[in-house]
Amino acid sequence: MSKLGISIQIDVSKIDKARLYKGAKGTYLNLTTFVDPANPDQYDQHGFVSQTVTKEERAQSVRTPILGNCTVFFQEQGADNVPVTTATATATPAVSDTFDDDIPF
Repeated sequence: MSKLGISIQIDVSKIDKARLYKGAKGTYLNLTTFVDPANPDQYDQHGFVSQTVTKEERAQSVRTPILGNCTVFFQEQGADNVPVTTATATATPAVSDTFDDDIPF
């Protein structure tokens, strides 16, 4: 089994706040992603990120909005001798020292 390094970017304004839930150590949101490192799209992304749907919702073909994308920036060769493929790394966004804790939800 090989290791993957995946960079994920989401638009938090698209989060369905009704899907947030309280846990023992904070507020959580379940996310789902499908990643295909061998086939990047036109923007060099390898997959998308959306909010997880329940089994019942899947049976009803409920879809949640795509919140963002993901990019594989590192893939380590595994014991099965799969060739190493490393995607082009995307630029890391600048981190601001003036982070605003007021999340829009």
